[in-house]
Amino acid sequence: MMTDLLLLLGVALIAAFFWQLRQMAEIARMFAEKEAKRQNVQLLAIAQLSAKPTLGASTGIGWKASYLFEFSTDGINQYRGHIHMLGKKIQKIEWPIFPEPEWHQAPTARGSLGGGCGSKSNCSSGSCR
Repeated sequence: MMTDLLLLLGVALIAAFFWQLRQMAEIARMFAEKEAKRQNVQLLAIAQLSAKPTLGASTGIGWKASYLFEFSTDGINQYRGHIHMLGKKIQKIEWPIFPEPEWHQAPTARGSLGGGCGSKSNCSSGSCR
């Protein structure tokens, strides 16, 4: 009887920690999307690098997590940055040095496969070269 109760409490604790990690991942993703838009870069991916349990003075038991995000300034080159979190709060974001985005030279897709000119009629007539 007592072992069943302890097992149930253990499963509930693991589920709570997993739920908190999922919430942190969602917060990091939304923050990375907002920062990428603010920096005028394209967010490519975000992934969790590490997560360690921690005791915070004001937060109690929680997680200290680090996330890696990849972004591009021109659609060709790829750069990596880091987001550090304590609980559900962003502690620090680290951006690498990258060139200013030049969106007028970046490849764009406007509805046709391969991108470039944006309409099939113009591409077949050769007017987009």
